[in-house]
Amino acid sequence: MLRFISRALAFCRRVDSSEAKKEHHLKLLEGDTKLKTVQGVVTKFYSDYGFIDHLIYFRSDVVTGGVIPKVGQKVIAIVEEDKISHELKAIKVDTFCDNYHDDGPSDSCTKVSLGCITSLMEGADCISHTAYFSVDVVCKDFEPYQGDRVEVAFSIEPNMQRRKAISVKPLRHKHVHEACITSLHGRSGVIDNSIFFTLDSLKLTDGYIPQISDIVNVVAVESIQSCYIWRAISMTLVKTCQ
Repeated sequence: MLRFISRALAFCRRVDSSEAKKEHHLKLLEGDTKLKTVQGVVTKFYSDYGFIDHLIYFRSDVVTGGVIPKVGQKVIAIVEEDKISHELKAIKVDTFCDNYHDDGPSDSCTKVSLGCITSLMEGADCISHTAYFSVDVVCKDFEPYQGDRVEVAFSIEPNMQRRKAISVKPLRHKHVHEACITSLHGRSGVIDNSIFFTLDSLKLTDGYIPQISDIVNVVAVESIQSCYIWRAISMTLVKTCQ
């Protein structure tokens, strides 16, 4: 009898814990507008943690249902950004199958995915070798370049088993004030030894040609460029080296 009561109490504690976690996630979503729901693929997994799309860190204890996802499995995650390190971390991860369908209406809905620009074509670009989008849906003042990390909103039509990109924007961006151009190589260069730029996709003040040691203000987006993770998309001269 005592054993039965003990098991019943343990079960109740698990239920309460599950409900508490659910309530915690709901409160986070209501109180922090920076949280977002993204759809991605598990690209790495170790003993108790892993990564989604090579970028989003998650621990095994945030996976719902206690079923640890395998590498290559699709997931839906609630993601937050660390205010100091700016790293992305999943606070909840749901796994699902390719044949998964919501029980709700079959009208089109919107999903958000993270990806990397893998190729550029006239009128359209490719994300992570799997999806294409028209340049018409790219956000204002952003010209995609190979290697850029982007956030893409897709319109999904369940009955037709297809999706369409409806908006594309940089995953992250930052403003850098009074930075120094540290190197130039043909049409490419580096700012503060950390931000890559190329004249092929850089907005400049009319008539300005970047020179080593120039002091500039820069807007940069997260991008995979050789050993750099930021790419300048606009540059304004503050003080010339001459």
